[in-house]
Amino acid sequence: MGRAKDLLSFPLTAEFIQTIGGDEAVDLVKICLKKNGKCLDEDIEKEMKHLKITEIRSILNRLHYRGIACYNKTKNKNSGWYTYTWEIKKRRIIELILEQQSERLQKLEEKARFGESHAFFACKKACEETAFEIAAQYEFRCPECGEMMAPIDSAEKAKAVQEQITTLKQELDALQKAV
Repeated sequence: MGRAKDLLSFPLTAEFIQTIGGDEAVDLVKICLKKNGKCLDEDIEKEMKHLKITEIRSILNRLHYRGIACYNKTKNKNSGWYTYTWEIKKRRIIELILEQQSERLQKLEEKARFGESHAFFACKKACEETAFEIAAQYEFRCPECGEMMAPIDSAEKAKAVQEQITTLKQELDALQKAV
């Protein structure tokens, strides 16, 4: 249970699960992980009383589509009804996050390299940062508001991007160690 708590304590993880499954998905995953990752949708309904069973199943199906939630289906011989036992795949959550965030990391590193070799300009309103070549084509007037553009402190911008890269690498490293 401690490791499950660790997994959901990462902002990246909670944000990712919410993006995939909706606002209630994080609580639903917490409930499943609390029960060793396996539970019935009816068990979840007992703990999430504010949701209908159809809403719970909808969230589970969205998670299932991405391989985060899997189920075993068994048929009750007396009633003929099927029972679904759902399981949350922690490893799959991490795989998907690492895949998504490694793409983000790659883009940030490209942005850092591009920023090192280019000068950027912006108007006082900071409508849009524009590379020198494009700013020159607009005669250093903002294409959105028409204000004159001035150079941006590239060292400050590079520092901010580098801080994002460092933070993301630390989060990804910690996330990999969580499982």
